[in-house]
Amino acid sequence: MACDKGFSSSFMLLKPEEVGLFDLYHILFSSQLEEKKFVDCPEGTVTEEINFRRRWLIFVSILAQKFLQLVSKPLSVVGSGIETCLNLVSVNRNIFVLTLNTFRDAIIYSGMVVKPDKTSATFLSFIGNFDKRVELDNTIKYDDPKYHAALSMMASKASYENKAYIETTVRDHWKMEFLGSFDFWNDYQEKATTQAFLLRDKPPDHETIVVSFRGTEPFDADAWCSDVDISWYELSGVGKIHGGFMKALGLQKNVGWPKETKQDDSHPDLAYYAIRDMLNKLLSQNDHARFLLTGHSLGGALAILFPAVLALHNETWLLERLQGVYTFGQPRVGDEKFGEFMEKQLQEHNVPYFRFVYGNDMVPRLPYDDKALMFKHFGTCIYSNRHYEVKVVEHEPNKNYFSPLGAIPMIINAFFELIRSFTIAKTKGPDYKEGTFLRIFRIIGLVFPGVPAHSTQDYVNATRLGSPDVFLPPKHISHEHV
Repeated sequence: MACDKGFSSSFMLLKPEEVGLFDLYHILFSSQLEEKKFVDCPEGTVTEEINFRRRWLIFVSILAQKFLQLVSKPLSVVGSGIETCLNLVSVNRNIFVLTLNTFRDAIIYSGMVVKPDKTSATFLSFIGNFDKRVELDNTIKYDDPKYHAALSMMASKASYENKAYIETTVRDHWKMEFLGSFDFWNDYQEKATTQAFLLRDKPPDHETIVVSFRGTEPFDADAWCSDVDISWYELSGVGKIHGGFMKALGLQKNVGWPKETKQDDSHPDLAYYAIRDMLNKLLSQNDHARFLLTGHSLGGALAILFPAVLALHNETWLLERLQGVYTFGQPRVGDEKFGEFMEKQLQEHNVPYFRFVYGNDMVPRLPYDDKALMFKHFGTCIYSNRHYEVKVVEHEPNKNYFSPLGAIPMIINAFFELIRSFTIAKTKGPDYKEGTFLRIFRIIGLVFPGVPAHSTQDYVNATRLGSPDVFLPPKHISHEHV
């Protein structure tokens, strides 16, 4: 798109919808990708540092997106079926009661089987079935350094659920004000694929608005396409940023990031602009009110990208009201220059940024931090091991995950995580008990250790059980190596 040059000094956009079978061959064996219709970029952008490894990663990204587009509907149907089955067991207490009631219905049509309602406050998503905890930890009070981290993680977990569930949780369980749950438009996917909700924590002594972005649902092909899309834009003075995440936050096709935008009544709002306007209105009602940004997985990427666009638009007033950014299992968002830009902006506005990484979680180690992809993490990394001992580190160990030398230690660690699932309720209390569904998921970790490590359960545990010392502002903490 020639128009993209107006807001981006350099870019590389992958267009999988225009890739044919013969084009896939060219990706691997031709260095002249910029001449192909499925790669949009200024002349010289791709070939400057092109090599087989980069072409291989482009090949994998495009192939993954084409596959996800192909299976989008059946994947959604399968996911919906699995969620319905999980909730069917839950609302009927357990599998044995469900079996008994089903047998009774088959014989005497007694209507004993309770059917789940997907719009109800009791219906749980696939992610929610791993960790069914609803209540906040009542031992962590507002004056505890862990308070915002623990609240942010629970909000990140709740963001995967439907509106009724979130509203009931915020209002009835957390005794906070529910400000709305929203579906936002993705201009490139031409549908509403980004979700977030807002709450207000307003006891007598403070007022904090929490913005929680939803992460990637396992059966949401659109969200996965945002994750695996390694397109990038370079913004002048800012750096290179992951294209999929920018599109999810509200990047406008052919226009980019204008400071102001007009609402198109034919579709929902764009996430960045709608949330920015809501925050301006809400914060103007109280001079002492502040806000937090948070999210798990993809949600974490959107949470840290949001203040980047605020800085791009010189939204100083909002940046000064930003109390902190808390992300959990967040993937890399941009290159080294972007990290330097963000660290400068966060420091100038005194905004703490805590990036939580649990164990061998695969997602924070993607996209790769290497010459082929140039993505880098930045900010304060809070690393938790399987004992939920947390500490500040320069970067997570085994930063690119795939390492032959690291495979055996990760599998051993996954084995002990599985053992821990049977003992943690006795050592930490009943609130940490793990269900059968999560234990089955942990078995997968014996083959793919980084998959179950991405679950919300471990991140909730890390924020509750970790030492409060690491949750102090970064200037009070000395960095360590793992």
